[in-house]
Amino acid sequence: MKKLLWIDDEIELLKPYCIFLKDKGYEVECCCCGNDALQILAENRFDIIFLDENMPGMSGLETLEKITELSPDIPIVMITKNEEENLMDAAIGKRIADYLIKPVNPNQILMTLKKHLHGREIISNQTISSFREEFMKIGSSISERLELNEWFALYKRLNEWNMKLSENDTELYPLLSSLSDEANTFFARFIQKNYISWMKDPFNRPTTSIDLFRRNIAPLLKENNKILMIVIDNFRYDQWIVIRELIKNDFEISENKFYLSILPTSTQYARNAIFSGLSPLDIQKNHPEYWIEEGDDETKNQYEKELLELQLKRLRMDVRVFYSKFGNSVGCEQALAEMSKTQAPLSVAVTNFVDMLSHARTDDKMIRELTKTDAAYRALTKDWFKHSGLVKMMTEMGNKGYKIIITTDHGTTRVNRALKVIGDKDTSVSLRYKVGKSLNFDKKDKKDIFEISKPSEIGLPMPNLSSTYIFATNRNFFAYPKNYNYYVSYYKDTFQHGGISMEEMIIPFIFIETKA
Repeated sequence: MKKLLWIDDEIELLKPYCIFLKDKGYEVECCCCGNDALQILAENRFDIIFLDENMPGMSGLETLEKITELSPDIPIVMITKNEEENLMDAAIGKRIADYLIKPVNPNQILMTLKKHLHGREIISNQTISSFREEFMKIGSSISERLELNEWFALYKRLNEWNMKLSENDTELYPLLSSLSDEANTFFARFIQKNYISWMKDPFNRPTTSIDLFRRNIAPLLKENNKILMIVIDNFRYDQWIVIRELIKNDFEISENKFYLSILPTSTQYARNAIFSGLSPLDIQKNHPEYWIEEGDDETKNQYEKELLELQLKRLRMDVRVFYSKFGNSVGCEQALAEMSKTQAPLSVAVTNFVDMLSHARTDDKMIRELTKTDAAYRALTKDWFKHSGLVKMMTEMGNKGYKIIITTDHGTTRVNRALKVIGDKDTSVSLRYKVGKSLNFDKKDKKDIFEISKPSEIGLPMPNLSSTYIFATNRNFFAYPKNYNYYVSYYKDTFQHGGISMEEMIIPFIFIETKA
């Protein structure tokens, strides 16, 4: 039974309210002044306090201050006849839970109690009930016949439910997880069915990494808009949702779109494609000085600015570019200082913290412990963003008239099932895709693997004449037979990228402006 303390100098007039609340299952104790309330609180525990603002002797605000010193965690609802704004500000400044204006009616009181004492439980029950209905609808809508925009919408709905369920501590995650796995199975079939034809037809395919700049950013620059493009490596839509909550009071989210990452969904391929506007094969052919092969030790993305400038030249756009890349808040501060000074029409900020976090989660036991669940992984991303310096960058550049774009090159997925693969010594080391010659895998796993025997068909280079690519789908990953059990246990439940899943391929692309 929830206990309520009601403090009011006209408490006798409130007896009918107290009887009403007792009939509703609450235990109510009443007193008529602040001093009596403090004595009662010293000896009893309450779940909520109703406090009259206008009392003789110790005023409501004075009583409020004393109560918060004595019991800082109890929600306090101020009740008053006074509607003066400065009084409300003073009460809210002392962190009251709610504010009611007299005369109040019993249903108002009951609603306030439900809100502050039972809100989480009510929301949780409503969420569970709504999810059960939605589960059937989503399940019946999943099929190979969905169009790409329908896959985008489905992915968005699954993420929204992921967020709702994580906020309410329900036990429905296994259901949601199975639904996501089923969706990813069909999504992989959809990609396998369409991907090769898309890559052969650049004019009629959906927007991919290769098309993103030409279709979505170049037109804005041609209209003389100043653009700040923030690329957060290895960034997923669910991580964007928690960041959106951080910035929604200061920024207008003018558009929230998706585009499709190319395969492999890894930085070397997808991000180079964004900045160059070319397939990896075309970069290798036309600009070999800017392409780093799989087996080379060099950083695979060290020529992004050069590739971007080549794309602008190819588009016949004379646009000055500022480019920066950083992994911590100090680097962000330095980039902002230079960016503000330069004020190039196109400013690009690339940050790889989330990518470092996902790799650290694989290798570092402490980070693994801190990010056991997707919700914990999102929370760590949110804390990073809050203190990263990016909000300051967005604010300052937004105030200088820049339109802001937040996006990424690819996402990541939590893997849980190993597929055995055999390759030669030059086979790539990635867990979600392999490129090499003489790649062999168990035929029973064929349904979980997208095999490309002619890489040029999807715009990928061939390290050797007989090189092929294979991509893991859903939450599978590749492991070699040698030391198989060790690698399976080491990499299971880690975040990986390079393969085919909604989390890796469906990429958020967000337009933001500062609020006036």
